[in-house]
Amino acid sequence: MIQIVPQKPAKDTRVVVAMSGGVDSSVTAALMAEAGFDVVGVTLQLYDHGEAVQKKGACCAGQDIYDAKRVADTLSIPHYVLDYETRFREEVMEDFADTYLRGETPIPCVKCNQTVKFRDLLGTAKDLGAEAMVTGHYVRRVEGPNGAEMHRALDHSKDQSYFLFSTTREQLDFLRFPLGDMDKAETRRHAQRFALPVAEKPESQDICFVPNGSYARVVERLRPGACDPGDVVDLEGNVLGMHDGIINFTVGQRRGLGVAAGTPMYVVKIEPDLKRVVIGPKDALLCEAIRVTEMNWLDHAPLTDKPRRVKVKVRSTTEPVDADIYDDGDDIHVKFVQPQAGVAPGQACVAYEGDKVLGGGWIER
Repeated sequence: MIQIVPQKPAKDTRVVVAMSGGVDSSVTAALMAEAGFDVVGVTLQLYDHGEAVQKKGACCAGQDIYDAKRVADTLSIPHYVLDYETRFREEVMEDFADTYLRGETPIPCVKCNQTVKFRDLLGTAKDLGAEAMVTGHYVRRVEGPNGAEMHRALDHSKDQSYFLFSTTREQLDFLRFPLGDMDKAETRRHAQRFALPVAEKPESQDICFVPNGSYARVVERLRPGACDPGDVVDLEGNVLGMHDGIINFTVGQRRGLGVAAGTPMYVVKIEPDLKRVVIGPKDALLCEAIRVTEMNWLDHAPLTDKPRRVKVKVRSTTEPVDADIYDDGDDIHVKFVQPQAGVAPGQACVAYEGDKVLGGGWIER
């Protein structure tokens, strides 16, 4: 059972549940209501209904807001829709476009959690008199000897801690994650047990505002001229072909390079100032060390100039690998025990000790 305030009855404890209209957040709301908490459901309108409602699996779009309302009605809890379109565009979509233009690979879900959800919505939850904000993320909040800690979800295949690395200690004190000890099958069973109208709803796509998975189309709409052509070159700078915009490429990409070679080639580097895409063989992707910026360090033991052995994830889809991390006073450095392939600027580097999240930051070019 999730505890919010020790020795305080659940019925006297208000919680705000972030409801996206999907199965996970709907089950979260149902579990909190079943436990007797004073539950308030809140859904964010993040972008234009007219465009979003045409897409299946789009989080916080027209259909999803309707679904969240239906779930709230089923549970007999109050439900509010907050218009965060302007904030979402400025904090998430604009940053998404600018990151691609810098030749980097963005993670808009992290920016959304970092700004719109865990900063703005969390503040609204406090304004509503809530003593906790509860979400459907697959991550665990554990009370440690030095306060609340973030841990990977019990089901590592569903773990979302990589996307939540920017959560601060103060925010973690206010947040709760009931699904962290479950797998998706158990969540579905709860949805059926509660007879939720979204019990059979499919998974939402990762990037909610990208129609049909076309990142380039979104970036070009936000930044006209983003698809300027340029050269595709090898490691020595020899021109092998042309491309129709660096926003169509990311480090580690193999398909769609538009060049014929006798051996598989990969995007090794993107040079936005020259509008060049540099390609090479797979071993050219190997990276021994990286610098990390905007580090959000959650562990009570601070980073020092003495290397600390940890596990790190540099992509959401990979398992953590061994690395040493240290702070030289100017930058945070991560040195891999074994060189890693396809490390892309703009992605996150998240450090772990076992299942405990130590902190994370952004991979620099």
